Amino acid sequence: MDGAPYLRKIDLKLYKSYPDLLKALENMFNCTFGTYSEREGYNGSDYAPIYEDKDGDWMLVGDVSWEMFITSCKRLRIMKASEARGLGCV
Repeated sequence: MDGAPYLRKIDLKLYKSYPDLLKALENMFNCTFGTYSEREGYNGSDYAPIYEDKDGDWMLVGDVSWEMFITSCKRLRIMKASEARGLGCV
C-alpha cells in the first residue's frame, strides 16, 4: 500500500485467479478494488493494484493472463487509482 511499507511475501501459487488474489489483498489492507475489466480498469475504487514484472516494468494487475502474471510478478504495490492512470486503463 503506498505510504506503508509492509514488505510481506505472498505466495501467488496459493491463489487460483485474479479474483482470489484481489480478495486476499482487500482483506489484508482493508481496501476495495471495485470491479476490474480490461477496457475500464478498476471501476469504483480509489486504489489500483500494480506489479513489477521481470523486466522492471510496472503494470496493472489483470493486464496479462493469470499464468503469465504468476511467473513474471516480482513485486506488488497498491497505489491510488488516480496515480496509476498512466499504467493502463485505470
